[in-house]
Formats: sequence, structure tokens, C-alpha cells
Amino acid sequence: MNLQQLFTMQKELDDFIEQTQNIQQDVFQEKGLALLVELAELANETRCFKFWSTKGPSAREVILEEYVDSIHFILSLGLLKGYTSIDMWPFVEEMKDLTATFLETQSVILAFIHQPTEERYLAIWQYYGLLAYNLGFTFEDVVGAYLEKNQENYHRQRSGY
Repeated sequence: MNLQQLFTMQKELDDFIEQTQNIQQDVFQEKGLALLVELAELANETRCFKFWSTKGPSAREVILEEYVDSIHFILSLGLLKGYTSIDMWPFVEEMKDLTATFLETQSVILAFIHQPTEERYLAIWQYYGLLAYNLGFTFEDVVGAYLEKNQENYHRQRSGY
């Protein structure tokens, strides 16, 4: 599965949410903030920055689910700005310090929110590819978890989440 299929699935979910919730306004800023929150939740589950604690990271499945929550918002932001021509995800295979990578990822997201260029949007994907690699996730892991979460999001909308 390539990113085009994920963009299509995300568009369908976004359209469903907009109809279900009667969204009339531009929600770019809200989705940008949601992406930053999801990034923070992901960092929290990895516990990579918690030098004061001896407790290890959450289970791999929990971290993957948090990771995929971000992917929904990255896709959605790309749809809002028309940046959907990415064919394959640029997974970056480089071992880096997770804390530094989270901070750099936050910076590229903020830069995109303030000036949403296609180049900055692609940078978000590159940093998320780097995060995936450093967290031990494959493209297949992410897509499988995205498919599951996508269905859960439909269920949540139908049940008044």
C-alpha cells in the first residue's frame, strides 16, 4: 500500500467527520495543534526524555498506536493544503537520539503550521520516517496499525465519541 491509498482513506474519514460533526470552518490550525499533541503523546509513551525515571517505555503496540494517531493528522493536513502527490513515504534509516528527533520533529511541524509549504510538509514526513525507523517500525507496521485505527475512528464517530 502506498501513501495515495492512505490519503484516499483519510479523505473519506475527514469527509465523514465533517458531515457527522457539521464542520463548516477551516480547521487547519486545530489539526496542526492536534498533530503536536499526538507527537507529545508519542514521546510520552517512549519515555525517552524521562531521565528521572527508571520505568521503561510502554509496550510496542501502545507506541505504534500513538504513532499512527499522528499519521492521521499528517495526512489530513496534506489534504487540506493539496499536498497529496507523495507516492512513497520517505523512511529515513538513521539511528538518532529520540529526544533530539522529537524536538526536531516538533520544529518542522511548527514551521509548517506557520508557513504551510509543500517542502515543509515533506519535512514532516521525513521526520516521521526517521521516528519510525528509530522506534523499530516498518512501513508495513504503520500501514497495518493505520488501517485498524481508521476503522476505530469511524466507530468512535458513530458512537458519539
